[in-house]
Amino acid sequence: MSFSPPPSLVVSSHTPPERIDLYLIKRGISLSRSRIQKLIEEGQILVNDHPTRASYRVREGDRIDLRIPPPAPLELIPEEVPLDLLYEDEVLLVINKPAGMVVHPAPGHDKGTLVHALLHHCRGLPGIGGRERPGIVHRLDKETSGVMVIAKTDAAHQRLSKQFKQHTIDRRYLAIVSGKVAKNSGKIQLSIGRDRIDRKKISARTARPREAETHYAVRERFRIATLLEVYPQTGRTHQIRVHMAHLGHPVVGDKIYGGRSARLFEINVDRQMLHAERLGFIHPVSGERMIFSASMPADMEALLSVLRATASPMTALRAGGG
Repeated sequence: MSFSPPPSLVVSSHTPPERIDLYLIKRGISLSRSRIQKLIEEGQILVNDHPTRASYRVREGDRIDLRIPPPAPLELIPEEVPLDLLYEDEVLLVINKPAGMVVHPAPGHDKGTLVHALLHHCRGLPGIGGRERPGIVHRLDKETSGVMVIAKTDAAHQRLSKQFKQHTIDRRYLAIVSGKVAKNSGKIQLSIGRDRIDRKKISARTARPREAETHYAVRERFRIATLLEVYPQTGRTHQIRVHMAHLGHPVVGDKIYGGRSARLFEINVDRQMLHAERLGFIHPVSGERMIFSASMPADMEALLSVLRATASPMTALRAGGG
């Protein structure tokens, strides 16, 4: 494999001891932290002619050589899958992902994913953010619809990823949950992680708990369900679904975390009723604050129509009333 000419950096005087991966990002290397760490693992980043570790703390006079291989060709065939574009420029695009679309390839989902569609739409995308998830900054579950931002350059990927990690992203979801939520608003703080017994699930029963916080507000109540606005303050896998189940009001249609209590026996629901309605972030180049929204999908609107028709005036309360 051929490599691009190895750029070299020399750590200047008065540089405090700092992890090499963080040091390289501050020096303006246009790679994500995870990409830098991967290159270190592969022995492509050397300190004083020797392989190093991501935890190594640089010192004055250290010479750092970076051997950055060209992006490996993806073993994926671009597909002309329609995308609902909300915005696009030279460094990013924002889409409204439909329910049922898988974000990136996985066992059993080797065609028709968002990644396949992006590779067709953005010809220069391979290698941005990793081979298997090119351009993907964050993800939505297969059955969750709504707004997603995609990076088209490594620098944009790094800066957007940083905003997600620092929890400065403005996110609002709409969720139809089972039962009538009593409080008009609330906060759920429950550390979660990969379940110790069922590795396919996320739960509080985990060996590696990660802090997770979700805020919610009632938008509308019905006889057997509630429409919530949900504001995740952290971005853990399945966070909203796990937290709503913990609250005792699982997302309607959630087959994994809801069980029988997530079913509306009077109404047929095909998927979890969760929609990423709004996404706000700082543009990675212009610094402009940008906010995008996507209307509630037809299946959720249809369910709400049925719920409203079956609710009496005394049980269908708008948020903030009573």
